[in-house]
Amino acid sequence: MNKQNGEIITELLKAEYPDAECSLEYEKDYELLISTRLAAQCTDARVNMVTPALFARYTSPKAFAEADVRELEGYIESCGLYKTKAADIIEMCRRLVDVYGGKVPDNMEDLLTLRGVGRKTANLILGDVYGKPAVVTDTHCIRISNRLGLADSKDPRKVEDALREAIAPGEQNNFCHRLVMHGRAVCTARSPKCEACVLAKVCAKRGV
Repeated sequence: MNKQNGEIITELLKAEYPDAECSLEYEKDYELLISTRLAAQCTDARVNMVTPALFARYTSPKAFAEADVRELEGYIESCGLYKTKAADIIEMCRRLVDVYGGKVPDNMEDLLTLRGVGRKTANLILGDVYGKPAVVTDTHCIRISNRLGLADSKDPRKVEDALREAIAPGEQNNFCHRLVMHGRAVCTARSPKCEACVLAKVCAKRGV
């Protein structure tokens, strides 16, 4: 039943949001990696305001790896938790340079060896950069998947596993982007706009 509902929900979201895309702005693989680290407990909109100057100052993983931590902190301070994020970015890029030749890995195992990278970030890289099946379980994804009955847990890994079962591999990455778009526009954490929701007829917990 979940797979059948997954197909229906996928098609409804595709019709409502035909242009699924990552809300973080980037041009290079390592830029998405860094932007995602900055986005922890920070809005994507804020990150997108910070990264143009950041990526103009540091133009490669090597440049980040050699960055002065205090200077880097100054560029990203408005993203919050800037001391931890700066340290993570420098160490992440040192490993990219030393172990992977400056190239962002294309598999989960290697991505998870990078400092500050968890499964959510790794899946985003695998889906957006490498076009592989990937389930990015951010807060919107977890909330809406539970409301729809596609998942029954707030644990990101359990939600990821449930969606891998329910959503076709080729649709998974864009499905998650569409959930983010839907979560911001309609299925908000508080006071979801159920009367305007394209998924209302298949929602297990409408109004919750």
